Amino acid sequence: MARKKQSEKPKKSTIPNAYIAGAGIVEEEKITETLEKNYMPYAMSIIISRALPEIDGFKPSHRKLLYTMYKMNLLSGGLTKSANVVGQTMRLNPHGDGAIYETMVRLTRGNEALLHPYVQSKGNFGKAYSRDMAYAASRYTEVKLELICNELFSEIDKDTVDFVPNYDNTMMEPSLFPTTFPAILVNANVGIAVSMASNVCPFNLAEVCETAISLMQNPNHDILSTLKGPDFPGGGFLYYDETELKKIYDTGRGSVKVRAKWSYNKADNCLEVKEIPYSTTIEAIIDKIVDCIKQGKLREVSYVRDETDIDGLKIAIDLKRGTDPKKVMQKLFRITPLQDSYACNFNILVGGVPKVMGVREILEEWTAFRMECVRRRLTFDLKKKNEKLHLLLGLEKILLDIDKAIRIVREMQEEADVVPNLMIGFGIDEIQAEYVAEIKLRHLNREYILKRTQETDQLKEDIADLESILSSQKKMRRLIIQELKETAKKYGQPRKTLFYYASDIVEEEIEDISDFPLHLFLSSGGYFKKILPASLRMNSDQKLKEDDRIIFHAEANNRTELLFFTNQKLVYKSHASEFSETKASAIGDYVPAKLGFQEGEFVVQMIATADYNGELLFFYENGKVARVPLASYATKTNRKKLQKAYCDKSPLVQVLYLSTENKKQLVFLRTDGNRAMLFDVCQVASKTTRDTQGVQVITLKAKQLVCEAQLVNEEKAQGLKRYRVKNIPAVGSIVKDDLPGTGQMMLPNNS
Repeated sequence: MARKKQSEKPKKSTIPNAYIAGAGIVEEEKITETLEKNYMPYAMSIIISRALPEIDGFKPSHRKLLYTMYKMNLLSGGLTKSANVVGQTMRLNPHGDGAIYETMVRLTRGNEALLHPYVQSKGNFGKAYSRDMAYAASRYTEVKLELICNELFSEIDKDTVDFVPNYDNTMMEPSLFPTTFPAILVNANVGIAVSMASNVCPFNLAEVCETAISLMQNPNHDILSTLKGPDFPGGGFLYYDETELKKIYDTGRGSVKVRAKWSYNKADNCLEVKEIPYSTTIEAIIDKIVDCIKQGKLREVSYVRDETDIDGLKIAIDLKRGTDPKKVMQKLFRITPLQDSYACNFNILVGGVPKVMGVREILEEWTAFRMECVRRRLTFDLKKKNEKLHLLLGLEKILLDIDKAIRIVREMQEEADVVPNLMIGFGIDEIQAEYVAEIKLRHLNREYILKRTQETDQLKEDIADLESILSSQKKMRRLIIQELKETAKKYGQPRKTLFYYASDIVEEEIEDISDFPLHLFLSSGGYFKKILPASLRMNSDQKLKEDDRIIFHAEANNRTELLFFTNQKLVYKSHASEFSETKASAIGDYVPAKLGFQEGEFVVQMIATADYNGELLFFYENGKVARVPLASYATKTNRKKLQKAYCDKSPLVQVLYLSTENKKQLVFLRTDGNRAMLFDVCQVASKTTRDTQGVQVITLKAKQLVCEAQLVNEEKAQGLKRYRVKNIPAVGSIVKDDLPGTGQMMLPNNS
């Protein structure tokens, strides 16, 4: 914000209170200009310099850390304290030591987050599969680089990649690593930037190298034939869905299902889980199992515990006597994170531009990147060999007359005259003369010089080979293929994540739910009762809490589906069979506790259905009515909760069920402004969208709201005919004292 001097008179401003005494005038600036100047640079920095991985497979934070360790000689040297590495890395990474150490932890073998760790570790580095297992402080742990880092740094000093200044211009750092294998696909990488994210799943190194080779040899190669599927460090079983895998390979987006590896301990009657999906943790699984036990969804399980120790991960699930472990496990896969999905989003920076790519395109981009690295390496080697050959050719000329060379050096009165006279005496250039002048006196003999000059033939052959490779794309590809084969042979390992197929999926048997008639009741306080007709005939007096009342009663059967609409615009789905039978003299089941409502959430209305036929009418305080098919709430999967169950523009007054049998149905509507109206349901058009706003049926005066709605039959409509309207919206008629009782069941006022 620009400020003017106090001595200047304030100009008129369109902003209220723009002039501040002692500060001057605050000038107006468009929000778009502010965002462009302040937020956009930040967003771009996050995208290209922090959150997204680049084609070499690393984010800047990983690269700075590993390069620091390389410069500390931790590739060939011994272990050092993690705190030393963290401190040195701060020369490249202008962030706190906590963030740097956390980055290191994920790269270590001890954390088990990567398929091929880059950091060898000693000490407690926590576990990727545990939320609560914290890593030790950096002063207690030790690290060094793993052998696979040779594939990152073997060529880094040969001008294979560009180097850029660090944040304070005191040293140089590589912009990329010249990786000899497609590391971007070998280790998992997750990042969240501004308006975009990246989630790259890991693949088996040997399979990735084989696929990269096959694509270089045949651009139309079928990737699925060599790259079987993701391979997670946590193991488990991957569902082999060829269609979904092809989608991921082609587009870079999709998801894969991974389930835990388990066994049954017959002696202890318990399930033992030793490998879990990569996207979850031990604690998340146990918490979900405990929650399901409390809700009565896992009656077969008696206890669950974490038995993870020095030998590795282990979750023990005790079963009740007589239960089938296979059926229980299928149920656990369905309702707990023991089976989870891993979402793929291959968003990678290529040349500083984020791009979502499939596996084929990623490997093509990596191949192009690797070709450039190899070209620069060969050019560097060629230059060095040419320089060496040039020196040896000069040395070869000295061989003709070693005594003359000694005499020239000895007779020169000043050191500066040695090089020029050697140049004149033997017809060599300055570089060659400098090399000859630097030879030690003990080496000025024919044997030494002959040995050195014999290298010229080999150098000429090497130079010819390098020039031949540089001039041929085919030979460069052949060189890269050879390097990929060596890498796969050296570091390849068997798959950790195996496959399961559609034929291995055991469909859960549907429980044989006995069907019998019953009565359903719901009170305004959220208490539900399921009462047998015989029990209700013996005692029909409903026991309720103080100030509670029945708002729903229907005759149904034990297989009836129940829809509980709540004040949070949600609908919870359940079955009558999931509730226990009770008597009128009991309070009943508390629905919010039974179905796991959130804090402050309560039942507004309940609908019972057997086939999802019919429609629902939603009445809102603003006078609008929405007509929605009940089929809109039917789901193919066994979902327990649906979002956006109705519109949230105005508070809900009532939900009414419309049967398909009665074609002509009338609704009586009443407001708190002492007005009422009777209209035909067919005047309200049906909408397929659940959260539709509906149509206006009654015109309300200021501060007036709809307070009552109910369906009436033709007989009752005769007594209300003076309130009937032909068209909607209508103002309605003033309510007279002789209005017959409607028997309306008001909704609970729990707001």
